[in-house]
Amino acid sequence: MQPFKKIHVIVMDSVGIGEAPDADKFGDAGSNTLGHIAEKMNGLNMPNMEKLGLSNIRELKGINKTEEPAAFYGMMQEASVGKDTMTGHWEIMGLNIDTPFKVYPEGFPEELISKLEAATGRKVLCNLPYSGTAVIDDYGPEHMETGAIIVYTSADPVMQIAAHEEIIPVEELYKICEIARELTLDAEFLVGRVIARPFVGQPGNFTRTSNRHDYALTPFGRTTMAEMKDSNLDVIAIGKISDIFNGDGVTEAIRTKDNTDGMDKMAEVVRRDFHGISFLNLVDFDANFGHRRDPIGYGQALEEFDRRLPEVLDALSADDLLIITADHGNDPTFPGTDHTREYVPLIVYSPRFTAGAELELRETFADIAATIADNFNIAAPQFGKSFLAELK
Repeated sequence: MQPFKKIHVIVMDSVGIGEAPDADKFGDAGSNTLGHIAEKMNGLNMPNMEKLGLSNIRELKGINKTEEPAAFYGMMQEASVGKDTMTGHWEIMGLNIDTPFKVYPEGFPEELISKLEAATGRKVLCNLPYSGTAVIDDYGPEHMETGAIIVYTSADPVMQIAAHEEIIPVEELYKICEIARELTLDAEFLVGRVIARPFVGQPGNFTRTSNRHDYALTPFGRTTMAEMKDSNLDVIAIGKISDIFNGDGVTEAIRTKDNTDGMDKMAEVVRRDFHGISFLNLVDFDANFGHRRDPIGYGQALEEFDRRLPEVLDALSADDLLIITADHGNDPTFPGTDHTREYVPLIVYSPRFTAGAELELRETFADIAATIADNFNIAAPQFGKSFLAELK
């Protein structure tokens, strides 16, 4: 088969499609992000994903199975031990993470907080797992009075640092996060990401801004993105992709404000002439609706994604391959605010295809990386099996 000139990967952050075989080990037995959202919505309206074969993977209320799917479709199972964003994305690009990042359900150890206060010259408020919107409501007034930074975490392996832009300018907040990143690099703490969370407003009416910035670890192994960059191929990272990989293997980074902006940017990139991949993360599903346990808002966001999808599909040529998937689940009907251990959907489409068909279950997300490497004739990742030959 003639190789594709461009491969576009869209990660619908947290859009799982049912419990993985090892879900019980993570406390996630019975989870089904897409299925439970469809039930809560009394049916999802996603005609474009329906045509591609989404309900052929697992039947979803409101979305019909199709006898003539336009795409190849299937499910992927995560092989790595985590269920966080970094682990999922790194596996998509060919890695297998066998040592999980650390989480802090009771807050960060005093030793780490003391080091952060000494290095930044600012006291720390909160230091607990917290909702990102609730934490600024509860600690924002004291932060504005004292200048102390708001440090919090979640069920993910992250340290988030919030500050009002008029109290601590964004550039200073970024420097504080860079210090925190250095303090959490070693195995003793091993935080996956440090996230700057600037906000504005007055007590009772605080709002987070789009100046978020993630400080991730560099991938522990060689990704397919790195192989592509070293082979003078394009790797266009859209949204928080560059942050997730700490810039490793990225030839161009394009920031986005939200899912709508992400789809705008993806449609623009698809229309460009380049040789390589574009890689988009749509974070709103996870951050705005999954963690906040809002199935209706999540469902509406899925339907909005579907409405925007034709702008990308119509821009594709026979030289383009589109892969739509996810990095983990985040069932908004589940207790708590944690991600859920689930299969993720796999939709693979090109205008070149005359018809779609079912792909066998992928045993690792790294099959995407292997397929990309196969297409561009570069070194295959250590993990993963290409499905390029099955796209007939």
